[in-house]
Amino acid sequence: MSDSEPGTGTTLLECREVSKSFGAVHALYKVDFEVRAGEVMALVGDNGAGKSTLIKGIVGIYPFDEGEVYFDGQRANIDSPHDAAELGIEVVYQDLALADNLDVVANMFLGREQIRSGLVLDEVVMEHRAQEVLESLSVTTLRSVRQTVAGLSGGQRQAVAVAKAVMWGNSKLIILDEPTAALGVAQTRQVLDLVRRLASDGYGVVIISHNLHDIFEVADRITVLRLGQQVAVFERALTNQQEVVEAITAGELAHVPGMEGVVS
Repeated sequence: MSDSEPGTGTTLLECREVSKSFGAVHALYKVDFEVRAGEVMALVGDNGAGKSTLIKGIVGIYPFDEGEVYFDGQRANIDSPHDAAELGIEVVYQDLALADNLDVVANMFLGREQIRSGLVLDEVVMEHRAQEVLESLSVTTLRSVRQTVAGLSGGQRQAVAVAKAVMWGNSKLIILDEPTAALGVAQTRQVLDLVRRLASDGYGVVIISHNLHDIFEVADRITVLRLGQQVAVFERALTNQQEVVEAITAGELAHVPGMEGVVS
């Protein structure tokens, strides 16, 4: 669905004029942000543009000071990561949060281990479930789900982290933070193919990246933040990298930081 006409999916996540301040610093100011089911929405901006703050607000790490969030058409109060997970919002952070000394199965079930006969881990059930999820995402490069994560490539590790995020049944929105950072060409291709598959399976996908080439490979739409404000939303098929760069560096601000109370 990533390559289909943008806008064909229903709105999954909608943030309306959300703001977040840390003391006197306006990290976000009246930001609108929307993600549709079955689309890849890219979130771009320079360092300090507010990308991380927006995502942390969406998942309840830094709840917004004002504004409204709607998920699946319903007003959502997201005050913690648990609230976000209950709705079906999952984040794969840049550090992936994987335990290198554990195998793929143990990582995918970390904290949610399947138990049988008292306190015995049901290794067979967990292994089969892990294989099913990886196969559903067309992840075919793993030699075994019993490999330790320390021995995986960057692309394989990213695939395991994504599979972990989607395996619990209620996941609807997957947020990927710099998923191709520090990856080689072949590994980057694996991850971008995985992003496309997630969208084609009906998930809403947010990809945060500084790599515009990757963005233009997979995104349906591109939201640009600048100095904590949303300055543009582009249809990928109707724009180009130069136009996006101009918005990142010089997009028009509705509110100029530090100018409160200044009379022109």
